[in-house]
Amino acid sequence: MAGLGELEARVQREVVEILSGLADWRAAHPRATFAELEAAVDERFDAARARVLEDLALASRAADLSGQPAAERARCPSCGGRLQPQGKKRRTVVVQGGRGVRLERDDAVCPACGRGLFPPG
Repeated sequence: MAGLGELEARVQREVVEILSGLADWRAAHPRATFAELEAAVDERFDAARARVLEDLALASRAADLSGQPAAERARCPSCGGRLQPQGKKRRTVVVQGGRGVRLERDDAVCPACGRGLFPPG
């Protein structure tokens, strides 16, 4: 992911598109109930929320243990040992709104106690 400034600009553009789409949806559904309005808003914003969460999670330095000096790596929550990268793995986390957020991060293991962690940090 690029910098947070780029993320902010993309999110601003997406919000404008969402609002425009909602205005079009509302024009096509003038008699929609409040529950239908809420579902239309949730559907659009939940998708945007999942994309932002994915971008922010993947931007974390904790996602790339192999690129960090051992002294800077996250610590094991059980014993405090420094985590060791074990290669990239993918996982999908379901977030609010039922959307999946795909994470590709270094799987990690603590050499002191053997505890495995994904995502680390």
